[in-house]
Amino acid sequence: MERRAYKQALFAVRDDHAALDIVQDAMLKLAERYAMRPPGELPLLFQRILQNTIRDFYRRQKVRSLWTTPVSALFGSDSESESDPLETLEVEDDSKFSEPPAEQLERSQVLAFIEKALERLPARQRQAFLLRYWEELDVSAAAEIMGCSEGSVKTHCSRATRALAIMLKKQGITL
Repeated sequence: MERRAYKQALFAVRDDHAALDIVQDAMLKLAERYAMRPPGELPLLFQRILQNTIRDFYRRQKVRSLWTTPVSALFGSDSESESDPLETLEVEDDSKFSEPPAEQLERSQVLAFIEKALERLPARQRQAFLLRYWEELDVSAAAEIMGCSEGSVKTHCSRATRALAIMLKKQGITL
């Protein structure tokens, strides 16, 4: 669940550290406010909290950009340690990483292209697509998380899958 939430936040904000902070904040909010809820309600609540935390991030960024100068512009960027947080996660025995290296490479290249294609989608289409197909939520749950109608979720998903299919086809990728 953490990995998927991290990827979802990363697709939304395009910043490793901010995505990790967003997921951590969402998990803390879930634990603090909804610890007494039945376990079956927690995944849907977490998705709603995660989406709201992502929206809060964008609101804070907008306010900060209006009133402050980025510190990195004043002092330069600090790139002492550039590490991928997913490198520290352990791989399960039944994972796809037990495949031959050539297949792993091909799979990673296709996934990298899909991730880049997802980043090019409009925010609402990307959100609907990730909730429906990445998180495997039904239409009503995705609509509740997104705060819109089920028809809107279906429309956003349809447009997203059509746009992704076109982008993949241009690259010669068929799934």
